[in-house]
Amino acid sequence: MRVVIGEDLFLLRDGLVRLLEAHGFEIAAAVDSAPALVQALLEHQPDAAVVDVRLPPSFTDDELLADQAGGVGYLLKDRVFNDDQFIDAIRAVAGGGTVMDPEVVAKLLGRRARDEPITRLTAREREVLELMAEGRSNSAIAQRLFISEKAVGKHSTSIFAKLDLAPSTDDNRRVLAVLAFLNN
Repeated sequence: MRVVIGEDLFLLRDGLVRLLEAHGFEIAAAVDSAPALVQALLEHQPDAAVVDVRLPPSFTDDELLADQAGGVGYLLKDRVFNDDQFIDAIRAVAGGGTVMDPEVVAKLLGRRARDEPITRLTAREREVLELMAEGRSNSAIAQRLFISEKAVGKHSTSIFAKLDLAPSTDDNRRVLAVLAFLNN
């Protein structure tokens, strides 16, 4: 799997290169700025990118979640506790999945305006959606919440309806539900 790394801190960038290479990843490029990242992504077309959200020169959030193309993940550096967790997250995102740190999900859910579709969800539906955002399967969600997989399916259907996500052969409603509350 080919990866591009975008990290402005040398030690962290070098550490990521070494960690990923040790796990069999090919590093297509390791850059230290947003313009260099864009160039590397266009030039190398990697399977995945590991990116610091705030890169020079602007050090602002460059809306990495905005285009909704492919998989997406957001992990906080200080909450990645082992290499297996990190490597699994990269593989999930490269495979088109969504991986979100639970703390990020909680903050995003907490700051939604009252009139947004996300506020239509019940507390249990929010729990299900939060676990979806962490990349959990229906089985894993059921185990975590001590409910049946059938109940998870019913909650998911309700979430899709409340977020106005109609069935489609072209779209993955599960990913769209996660992106709906992340992009609001």
